[in-house]
Amino acid sequence: MATVNAYLMFDGNCEVAFDFYKSALGKEFSQLSRFGEIPPQEGMPPFADDMKDRVMHVSLPISAETILMGSDTMPGMGSGITVGDNFSVALGVDSKEEADKLFTNLSAGGKITMPLEVTFWNSYFGMFTDQFGIKWMVNYDLPK
Repeated sequence: MATVNAYLMFDGNCEVAFDFYKSALGKEFSQLSRFGEIPPQEGMPPFADDMKDRVMHVSLPISAETILMGSDTMPGMGSGITVGDNFSVALGVDSKEEADKLFTNLSAGGKITMPLEVTFWNSYFGMFTDQFGIKWMVNYDLPK
């Protein structure tokens, strides 16, 4: 396993929170993307104008080993957030096989919220809540 990091979820104030973390920690974002940047996809209606600026993903490297990551939720998509329960353990792995193995093992007895699949951001990615109520994300960055 390459990395284990925290992934924080917000309801429209992700950018404000991460600007604060960036300032407090004296670091810079390595990535910031918005929902409005998602390419059109079959079966998915376009986002309302007021939702396009919400943060889809932000990465704030803390050290060589640790990245604080986050996203805004989208109303009507998923279960929303509950403050205090708005985080996931994010696993960054070295292969599709490792992603499959960890996803299968850790999700046993839990609830899969997004099966592992190739994404438009060129990753093999999936999400689940384990049998103990902990949210997980598994990500393998595909070779370019």
